[in-house]
Amino acid sequence: MTTVNAYLTFNGNCEEAFEFYRSVFGGEFPYVGRYGDMPILEGQPPLPEHLKNKIMHISLPISAETSIMGSDAGGAWAEKATIGDNITLSINTKDPDEAKRYFDQLSAGGKVKMPFELTFWHAYYGLFTDKFGINWMVNCETSDHEAYEKGQK
Repeated sequence: MTTVNAYLTFNGNCEEAFEFYRSVFGGEFPYVGRYGDMPILEGQPPLPEHLKNKIMHISLPISAETSIMGSDAGGAWAEKATIGDNITLSINTKDPDEAKRYFDQLSAGGKVKMPFELTFWHAYYGLFTDKFGINWMVNCETSDHEAYEKGQK
């Protein structure tokens, strides 16, 4: 099943905001990742100390079909969140071919910020702004990454 959820970007107060949302909706965070948890990639500059404890990714399930997700701005992909432009629609699917199709078709004529590729969190992911100025991310978590990488999927 494909779902579309809101992804919120903050200027350093993501954790505070999500604690507030949890007080309203209840529930637990299935994952809280901080920028300091990311692996250092070859050729990438070191992570500034002030970003290490900031939120890289957090999610809060609201129902079986809906979650709100978020992060603090940081790094080249999101240096600063601009209020009003800090919401991204997140497409989540388990089918890599479907995810790639969504990415290619929705990003056509827009601006790709991160190409659709396998990430360190073992999901295919891409980020872009479509030709109408709407921010999107496509995420595909699948157990069949190796077959897809080899072109067998």
